[in-house]
Amino acid sequence: MRFAIIHETVYRFEHPATRAIQTLRLTPRNTDAQLVQSWRIDVSQDCRLVPVEDAFGNLTHTFSIDGPIDELSIVASGRVATLDTSGVLRHTRDRLPLSAYGRCTDRTAIETPVRDFAFDTAVSAGPDRIAELHALMGALHERIAIDPEAPERRPAETLAAGSATARDLAHLFAAAARALDIATRVVVGYVYRGDETVAGAPHLWIEAHLGPGLGWVGFDAVENSCPTDAWVRLAVGLDALDATPIRGVRSHRGAETCETRITLREIAAV
Repeated sequence: MRFAIIHETVYRFEHPATRAIQTLRLTPRNTDAQLVQSWRIDVSQDCRLVPVEDAFGNLTHTFSIDGPIDELSIVASGRVATLDTSGVLRHTRDRLPLSAYGRCTDRTAIETPVRDFAFDTAVSAGPDRIAELHALMGALHERIAIDPEAPERRPAETLAAGSATARDLAHLFAAAARALDIATRVVVGYVYRGDETVAGAPHLWIEAHLGPGLGWVGFDAVENSCPTDAWVRLAVGLDALDATPIRGVRSHRGAETCETRITLREIAAV
């Protein structure tokens, strides 16, 4: 498939901001499952984007702006061609050892209910790692309802609540997989659901490392599917914070609003 993508975020300030420092993870990388054909980032204020590859292989851009700033718009746009590899991912820019992806964070904490859930689900699936992950994905898809307005929760709280944002479901999935000693990372990106897909936030799923034969394989508990050519990867990390598309500090008095609009449109192949 081939997509035209627009990812726009607009900050508005009650009183003009005096300074803004932002780090962007808004540039997808090439893999054997996707090819970035064109991509650009536009910022409404005059600034210089400084590119750096982070520890996870994400291409980041950092900029700083001095005020006064009434409104700040950041737009990433471009075209990406994708290929269905059944979730198997090769040729990624892996800079960290696999052991790093077994480490838990506050957002992917392995508490007793999560460990018990992971072990019970894995036992029913058998000793095969792929079967265990498919079982976890299916069980989470059935048990956790997606609620975009749900508050941020720890994995054990998500399991008890039975509802979560896509972000917290990915965190729970990562925690459960790591409880089984599977190297796992959280992925932020986009998923195309037909026609012109419009979203107010990026999508999230996980990738698990299944040994030297398969390597990294994606699993999406929201869709109960391994990623196909309808998925576009943007950034990865130990949790969603590591892969957040926009992160930074804005100095100002009063309130701040933030609106995000993401559009995916399938386009004809050249």
